[in-house]
Amino acid sequence: MTVEGWILIALFVAILLALAKPVGLWLFALYEGRRTPLHMVLGPVERGFYRLSGIDPNEDQSWRRYAVHMLIFNVALLLFTYVILRLQAVLPLNPQGLGPVSDHLAFNTAISFTANTNWQSYGGEATMSNLSQMLGLTIHNFLSAATGIALAFALFRGFARRSAAGIGNFWADVTRVTLYLLLPLCVVLAVFYIASGVPQTLAGPVDVTTLEGARQTLALGPVASQEAIKMLGTNGGGFFNANSAHPFESPTALTNLVQMLSIFLIGVGLTYTFGKAVGNTRQGWAILAAMMALFLAGTAIVYWQEAAGNPNLHALGVMGGNMEGKEVRFGIAASALFSVVTTAASCGAVNAMHDSFTPLGGMIPLFNMQLGEVVIGGVGAGIYGFLLFAILAVFVAGLMVGRTPEYVGKKIEGKEVKLAVLAIAVLPLIILSFTAIASVLDAGLAGPLNKGPHGFSEILYAFTSAVANNGSAFAGLTANTPFYNAMLGVAIWMGRFFVIVPMLAIAGSLAAKKYVPETAGSFPTTGPLWTGLLIGIVLIVGGLTFLPGLALGPIADHLAMIRGQLY
Repeated sequence: MTVEGWILIALFVAILLALAKPVGLWLFALYEGRRTPLHMVLGPVERGFYRLSGIDPNEDQSWRRYAVHMLIFNVALLLFTYVILRLQAVLPLNPQGLGPVSDHLAFNTAISFTANTNWQSYGGEATMSNLSQMLGLTIHNFLSAATGIALAFALFRGFARRSAAGIGNFWADVTRVTLYLLLPLCVVLAVFYIASGVPQTLAGPVDVTTLEGARQTLALGPVASQEAIKMLGTNGGGFFNANSAHPFESPTALTNLVQMLSIFLIGVGLTYTFGKAVGNTRQGWAILAAMMALFLAGTAIVYWQEAAGNPNLHALGVMGGNMEGKEVRFGIAASALFSVVTTAASCGAVNAMHDSFTPLGGMIPLFNMQLGEVVIGGVGAGIYGFLLFAILAVFVAGLMVGRTPEYVGKKIEGKEVKLAVLAIAVLPLIILSFTAIASVLDAGLAGPLNKGPHGFSEILYAFTSAVANNGSAFAGLTANTPFYNAMLGVAIWMGRFFVIVPMLAIAGSLAAKKYVPETAGSFPTTGPLWTGLLIGIVLIVGGLTFLPGLALGPIADHLAMIRGQLY
């Protein structure tokens, strides 16, 4: 570990915290439906959309109506993308003449991008045409991200409203988030990436002559625009197979830093928005403090392990940290930080290959996802996932100390606790059962590149990434098969929507309740004790479920490594 590495981590955290409040205030204006400076330009577009679609943005939807509209919208997007991918060969903007995407891969990809997972069982530049990348995939990067933020707004209203029947309007939330947040920020980011050397063109691949005199074909395309929303919307799907390790996606150390900040930006801002929504910004800061504590602990472990390197190589005289699978442009510190950022959020973009990390260095990204993607988490999904743990935490605290289980003025009763447990239990149930199935069937065992604990880690990582809607991978797993595309596609859909529906039911239940003023009998939910309890509940409930799986995978792999056993 180096001083420069810790300075990079400290700089990242400092910039992020400085941006939390201004981003949160902008999100709060969208949450309330208030006018912003951009309404002068984009207001007519918003109103025109409502007129054309026949939507009344002032309709206050019940949680059931909100959920039905959200599900219909996402199913329609899934089918639209599936058709685009299957018809790719006969559609325009296909300069490479790529053929249709296979049925099982199109199924997996359509579900993946609809659910904000962006798992890729394919090499982007070798499989998808420019039209497929733009119309089939990038459109999802905007709309799946906007859906997540809209859902967070719905839960915020559940806590903030008093004796209300509705939790907002899904169509208005998605439209405002897309028009006034995601599109403007992505225009700025895309221009920055273009200025930094990221391609943005509809031209086909070009042939160049290397320094050795050989001919090489370089794929090009509308990369900068996809890169902007890929990070900002915590999507993660790369235009190129190497993702952000490719110099056309992230050419410099500065673009690497901006990409990491983009991944966390909206998630951090939403914590402040929550505090504003419930009338107590300390509530938002308490949640952010718990998130950042978990994030920094994970970053420290990964950096320590990757800087320590592999003792088996040290014994052969190859000293230094673990640089396998890492870009020399970024080095160990920036790669370690990126790996924790992308898996603490449900992004999945990578600037280094997680499969090549040391066993414990690779375990932290895996564990981040197994916590439920709540350490900042995906846009919207992180904060509403963390609030599910908060509901559970305040109920447990009430049982332990005899205080009334209340959170931000709403009494937490059996219905909310049961729904929260149902939503939280979805992840371990699907991850562990699907991993077990893949670990015993021949079709599943054909996927891992490695044998032993590391091969098991590759399978466990794949289903964890899918269910947690992350999309990163231990890339040693060959996943582009009918078995894995089908299993992972189903896992992705369940991991996204089996959490959302109970969460919206909680929002509806809370919105209908009266406000309960804080008294001496209320458990305080803003101080260090509350933050510590939140961290403990997340680790115990969200993490310990997976301890046996981690013991069979990365922990066993680490013990084998220090004993000199190689696979």
